[in-house]
Amino acid sequence: MSEARGHRSTDVETADLPAERRPRPGPVTVAPRPSAVFVTAVEEAGGTLVPLGDETRGLIWLSYSDVAGLEAALAAHPGIEWVQLPWAGVDAFADVLARHADSPRPLWTSAKGAYSEPVAEHALMLVLSLLRVVPSRVQATTWDREQRGISLYGRRVVVVGAGGIARELIRLLAPFETRVTVVRRTAEPVEGAERTVGPDELDDVLPQADVVVLAAAATAETRALLDARRLALLPPTAVLVNVARGDLVDTEALVAALQAGRLWGAGLDVTSPEPLPDGHPLWGDPRVVVTPHQADTPEMSAPLLAGRIRHNVRALLGDGGFAGVVDPAAGY
Repeated sequence: MSEARGHRSTDVETADLPAERRPRPGPVTVAPRPSAVFVTAVEEAGGTLVPLGDETRGLIWLSYSDVAGLEAALAAHPGIEWVQLPWAGVDAFADVLARHADSPRPLWTSAKGAYSEPVAEHALMLVLSLLRVVPSRVQATTWDREQRGISLYGRRVVVVGAGGIARELIRLLAPFETRVTVVRRTAEPVEGAERTVGPDELDDVLPQADVVVLAAAATAETRALLDARRLALLPPTAVLVNVARGDLVDTEALVAALQAGRLWGAGLDVTSPEPLPDGHPLWGDPRVVVTPHQADTPEMSAPLLAGRIRHNVRALLGDGGFAGVVDPAAGY
């Protein structure tokens, strides 16, 4: 058997930074707890590693939960001019980003685009599982003579978001000859999509959707994006997949729609609340697949984040072509 190529980052688009936003070259710190794979990535890019201190110019922050520690590090060491965050989404760091929104530095970068392949692969798995009623088949304990299932071929797919995950998913959908509509902040066309519309047209495209995939950033504007009213716009044979953030969906409204038979199914890698509590109605529902926020496992994500770190350390030391630049005011 040939060796698998592994996942690759699909988004290496670099930002053209004005001089006042470009960090000064200097030593890099991996914190709060160094990890060998990421330390090696810094060294391979030619970076100099130092303990967190006044020398630090670049800070690679590996904690998904210690936001207070990051804030304290920035306060204690104002010479930090670049911060690399570990996730593609940065909503967990929204407060600290907002407090630095009016400052040109530090420059913030995330892993957005780096994890597109594994997450898009997971989204496609959820779509196919739902259409082919896999949840009910897995739960079955007797032979079901009712023939059920929907083909993905030629279906209308609405993808909310136009980042790396959305673009990679569109590529994976191409063999199924789906008709893809992308909903994004602007109506700028997305390669592979039949149609691209702005957020004000979301209500217009939902009634024709066979599949809806949420792959947008979590912001104040996208909170409860699919509420009871919008869920009611979907056809009863539609499936909903969320690989973005749980807050994009009104969970109570989703449960009500499923229990009323107004949706074919839902595939959720993210939930609100998260973790989804034991005994929640979504658990065990034969129309639902819940995966515990593992569209990209550490085995998949670590090499991809290491690649992003190598790229951005080289940018710090070289031409300033950082990938995954975050707008702290917008929150993504």
